Amino acid sequence: MPTTKTTVDYAIALSAILVLNFILPRLLPGDPLQAIYGDEALMVMTPAMQAELIHRFALDQTWLEQFVAYIQALLRADLGYSYFYHTSVVSVIAGVLPWTLLLTGLAFVLSTLLGSLLGIESGYQRGSKQDGHLLGIMMFISGFPDFFAGIVLLLIFGVWLAWLPLSGALTPYSGFTSLKLVADIAQHLTLPLAALVLVRLTAAYLFSRGAMVGVMGEPFIRTARAKGCPNIAIRYRHAARSALLPIVTAAGLSFTHVISGVLFIETVFSYPGLGSLLYKAVLTRDYPLLQGILLLAAVLVLLVNFVTDLLCARLDPRLSTPSPKARRDDHAYPV
Repeated sequence: MPTTKTTVDYAIALSAILVLNFILPRLLPGDPLQAIYGDEALMVMTPAMQAELIHRFALDQTWLEQFVAYIQALLRADLGYSYFYHTSVVSVIAGVLPWTLLLTGLAFVLSTLLGSLLGIESGYQRGSKQDGHLLGIMMFISGFPDFFAGIVLLLIFGVWLAWLPLSGALTPYSGFTSLKLVADIAQHLTLPLAALVLVRLTAAYLFSRGAMVGVMGEPFIRTARAKGCPNIAIRYRHAARSALLPIVTAAGLSFTHVISGVLFIETVFSYPGLGSLLYKAVLTRDYPLLQGILLLAAVLVLLVNFVTDLLCARLDPRLSTPSPKARRDDHAYPV
């Protein structure tokens, strides 16, 4: 179980997220009314009409009044009303959230599993040609931004070879059902998913390889070899199990990068998820929608990190129980 200090840290992080989530959209340049209705509509509006719209959208209140109302609405699970879509933010997000969860979940699982597996194999064969080649490839890939990898894959497989769709999550007006619908979704998902996995598996690879390199020099590995244990048993039953803690930690940390990558990749491929919705919200200065999307992404990252801490404490109970020296130090130097 997490310690009290850990719980307090997460509470402070959540409070900071709420404050930043409220302030940052309001620092964007431009006028919300202009973004919503356009220059031509504002030119024909009377000052009274503009004042009525400003009052309706609560833009005439101070930031403090808006923040208090924002927190009160969050306690009621109300994310506000979208200026641009003229409906509740919850309903707008709910319409695109399944697509983002599908893309994010698959990218996270595949990049973690594939990167960890390659890292375990590479670390076990440290110094070999296979390890050198794989390490060089991963270091080269790690320098690619998500959107760059997406653009390259889009040009090669979508434009030049024309093997896969260029954008969207479904073929419009196709009327597909059953297995044809699943195949159509998979075709549209392939390129954005490949771009995310290609860039994000390097973190899991490097962490798992480093953990394996450290474990391979331990005495219990030499003992297992002296007993004649098969290589696969040494690699996975002994070494990989001992390296599980840093691998789980790396997976939790990489989820933040997967979320940020998804927001860019969805824009590149016009994938109908939170990333595309965030881009439209920025263009239209839709403050409630911006706040809702950013809050959801931040809370999701915070939740995954919290679950990662729980798993790490389960794998190594010493992480959740401070040592006697640490307890003495806490009493000696109270904060």
